[in-house]
Amino acid sequence: MSEEKKTPEEEVEVVNEEADVDTEAKATEAEEPKTEADQISELETKVAEAEDRYLRAEAEMRNMQSRYAKEQTQAVKFANQKLAASVLPAVDNLERALQVEVEDGAAKQIKDGVEMVYKTLISALEEHDVKAVGETGEAFDPNFHQAIQSVPADDDHPADTIATVLQKGYVLADRVIRPAMVAVYN
Repeated sequence: MSEEKKTPEEEVEVVNEEADVDTEAKATEAEEPKTEADQISELETKVAEAEDRYLRAEAEMRNMQSRYAKEQTQAVKFANQKLAASVLPAVDNLERALQVEVEDGAAKQIKDGVEMVYKTLISALEEHDVKAVGETGEAFDPNFHQAIQSVPADDDHPADTIATVLQKGYVLADRVIRPAMVAVYN
């Protein structure tokens, strides 16, 4: 076929082939043969990048493992928190029952039984790291105590100390389950 009688599709193909040849020529010109030093430098850079990625991934794995171990420890440490919070009203009721004065022999035996139950329950709570907070004369700490009343301070009772404990507070390990409700000297 002659140049003059080409269809439009054939002309597009010829133009595309010429463009491909030009692109290949330019790419070949741009890729000058690299020296051995350039190749070594490029490979060293790639190795350094791969080593950096490896070290970062390894550090991330160690961080994830330590974070998981910490979360597991916290979960085990505070697993009994809900149970302890549920039992505390019963402890309060037992303490109130023990404050009642009895004169009758049968009532004394009942009170002795209540005291045994109370001691057993307190012992079980302490065994699981649940401890009472808030004692009369102790320094007031808003992290562990909730001030319900204020009482005027005097020479025998300095300010910011607990005057009376209205309801004991409890902590599990280092976490407050219930703050102590107290009256504070001001």
